[in-house]
Amino acid sequence: MIDTISTQIAEGEERLRLDVADGVAVLTLCRPDKLNGWSWESSRQLGLFADRIRFDPAVRAVLLRAEGRAFCAGIDVTAPGGAITGGSAAERTRNYYEGIRWVHERFAVLARLPQPVVAAVQGYCLGFGFELALMADIRVAARDAVFALPEARLGVAVDAGGDLRIAREAGAGWAKFLALTGRRIDAATAERLGLVQLLVEADELAAASGALAAEIAANAPLAVQGIKRAVDAYADAALPAALDRVAMTAALTLASDDAREGYGAQAERRPPRFTGG
Repeated sequence: MIDTISTQIAEGEERLRLDVADGVAVLTLCRPDKLNGWSWESSRQLGLFADRIRFDPAVRAVLLRAEGRAFCAGIDVTAPGGAITGGSAAERTRNYYEGIRWVHERFAVLARLPQPVVAAVQGYCLGFGFELALMADIRVAARDAVFALPEARLGVAVDAGGDLRIAREAGAGWAKFLALTGRRIDAATAERLGLVQLLVEADELAAASGALAAEIAANAPLAVQGIKRAVDAYADAALPAALDRVAMTAALTLASDDAREGYGAQAERRPPRFTGG
């Protein structure tokens, strides 16, 4: 696992970029050559930038966007520190559990920002990418966007609470349907389910999402932030306890034989043979 304590970002290791102008903080996933694949380092940088945004009085809204043809295609399995080790299965599970709880804390810094967050989604929005988009308050999607939680097909649980947030937005049935099958849905379906609030053509995404963030930023900040806090207090009432269960379930599955089989099968492009161990 990467050094989670450092507050520095090494040159050439940027996973995200932060720009602030006209009351809007633009947070950009900037590894298009990797389809903005997520990693421990991505989570660390997300927490650092979200902390900066939180206490910046010039920021009244946040635009979360990505460079390239994908928003985020999921975990970058080639990233350093991707696998967590341990002297025993129990220690490995415990280490995964703490690691996932740490990721939840970084994501929570973004989700609980006082300023509303607008996500602009194009192309692949899979796994961790889908879960990241669901952290935003409002989602704008290009018509070419594709959403999925494919974790069960790899032998692991959904690990950042995306299934819980789908249950909140679209209902438990749809959360189970998407998480248990790993099926992909298009942007039109995501809009119909309430997972996307605004659907636009791909070449209109930047302008439409930027205009929405600017529209929010132009409103009274105390009113805007109070509205966000009130809605979140109602919608997320049961979330903290459920996320702890998510972390434990994800840790158990990540340390399992089925997870090794799932990722191995994907690399070898063959159907997995899961045993439940």
